Amino acid sequence: MKKVFLLVMACLVTSSSFAQERPKKPNVLVILTDDLGWQDVKCYDIDEPSPFETPNIDKLATEGVLFWQAYSAATVCSPSRGAILSGKHPVRLERTSVRGGHPPLPFNYGSLLISPWMRGALDTSEVTIAESLKTNGYKTGHSGKWHVGIAVTDYPEPKDQGFDFSKHGFGSHKRMKDRTKGFSTADKSDPFYLDEAGFPFDDITQDGIDFMDGNKKDPFFLFYASRLVHTPIHTRSEALLKKYYQKLGIDYPKEKDLWEEKGQRNAYYAAMVETIDHYTGLLIKYLEQTEDPRWPGHMLIENTYVVFTSDNGGMEQHTGEIITDNYPLDKGKINAKEGGTRVPFIVKGPTISSNIESNVMVNGLDLYPTILSWTGTQKEDNQILDGADLSTLLDKDPTDSKLVLDPETGKARNTMMWHFPNSSMQSTLRIDGYKLVREYVATEEKTELALYELYKNESERVDIEEAKNLAKKMPEKAKEMNRLLEERLEKLNARYPYLNPTSKAQLPNKAKIPTVVKNGVDGKEVWLEYKNNGAKVVKAELIYTKNGGVKGEIWFPVTMNLTNNKVSVTLPKGTTHYVFNLVDENNYLISYPDAGYQKTTKIFATKAIQVK
Repeated sequence: MKKVFLLVMACLVTSSSFAQERPKKPNVLVILTDDLGWQDVKCYDIDEPSPFETPNIDKLATEGVLFWQAYSAATVCSPSRGAILSGKHPVRLERTSVRGGHPPLPFNYGSLLISPWMRGALDTSEVTIAESLKTNGYKTGHSGKWHVGIAVTDYPEPKDQGFDFSKHGFGSHKRMKDRTKGFSTADKSDPFYLDEAGFPFDDITQDGIDFMDGNKKDPFFLFYASRLVHTPIHTRSEALLKKYYQKLGIDYPKEKDLWEEKGQRNAYYAAMVETIDHYTGLLIKYLEQTEDPRWPGHMLIENTYVVFTSDNGGMEQHTGEIITDNYPLDKGKINAKEGGTRVPFIVKGPTISSNIESNVMVNGLDLYPTILSWTGTQKEDNQILDGADLSTLLDKDPTDSKLVLDPETGKARNTMMWHFPNSSMQSTLRIDGYKLVREYVATEEKTELALYELYKNESERVDIEEAKNLAKKMPEKAKEMNRLLEERLEKLNARYPYLNPTSKAQLPNKAKIPTVVKNGVDGKEVWLEYKNNGAKVVKAELIYTKNGGVKGEIWFPVTMNLTNNKVSVTLPKGTTHYVFNLVDENNYLISYPDAGYQKTTKIFATKAIQVK
């Protein structure tokens, strides 16, 4: 009788355990690929068929929502990553390209335009999504690439910004000495040994799995940032490389190891795409096969939101080698056209319906507020988040754009804005199906406008190729969208490219540029006098550093007082070096001393004024 009683009690306890409700704090896994283009993933394939195989990503799409009109926050990786982590627009963060933190300089001696100053790193005062989730009891992990800090030092690092666990690395994508030989083997002593499926071991992926496994008793957030499919273009699996040689109909090996075939015909890149797909599959497989200790009888995947996306559009070509093709989208990484910003974006989760395709516009900026809603995490008082919360859209109807509300107006969001003054010298604005591209040029007009109609009625394809410029046909619409673009940029205190006075080109109003007369120090104040040659100085900044002369110098601007033909400012405490910057009414930037060129100058203090 006693045994029967114990057996009944055991069954009741087990039944009770299995009947537990899903834990209120779900896990979150963000898979951020590097340079993966919109047309590189098979489930996004339109028009000409792609040879790339991505079965795991395709399966993920059938289990969740695939967004056709998803965008990165920037056209290059570092500002895009900073925007995802902080939830703020790159313009608001003052981080609009890859490398910054130095005085504004022309790229080389032939540059017509000068990129404006931008921050070199995500400021430590920014509250990252990891920091927010930690306040709600989450374990936070980062695996792989970081690249939101200063390029040389990478400061601040993930653990400075809310991550309990962080491991940097290149994984199996660590550069090979020669991509045509030295491939991995199945020997376990090989640091990149091939697994049963023939793919090289990747410590970035394993680190991510180890983090989830070690923290599964608590709600966790993993920011998995693969190095794939960024350059260098290579693979450690010779079998995978041969597979794509055969599939593409190319004799192995090529006599000339340089891919010049147009389209998606780079066998090395094809192998890389399938490799990141495999690593994505390993992460999902872990969640599917591991029981949730917080929810006995259920697997981790049942209470985990998974987001798969890329930091920017695909890099079509690099150092003479054709890598991929974003067609029908125009251009690629570093350009503001659709190929540079449109990305894969797939979301799967416990409250999300499966096998849905959506034409709603979404952005990497939307991840922060969405994750806060999924996890029941409160944002800080007065914290600004520029993205929209997608949780209601995903829960109710992923195809209804009216469920995505603009955080500022509270109305249905129908617009997005991008600004790239440090790379492609472009700004863009999309409103409904129309997109305006503003290009900064070295003329008296300063900008050129192009207008495209991408879609009608949200999803009816018109000109996603951006091949038909409607600016002359619809001048009033182009003018109005440009006004709205300027309004949004000014609200965020955007910086713009300058004309380069040292360029040898015949630029307008170049003869009117002011010239420096003398400069000096008066106690704690530094000053500079200049001669007006016909163009009024409208702005002056001191660009200063507190760690001049070392790799990883960080430079900042401070506004100077402008009176008559003199500028002055109190030197910030701790300054080691500084440069004067004057901007005249024709948008020329005059730097004193001349700080050289971005392409050749590594330590900018060598050409600046040193504090004695």
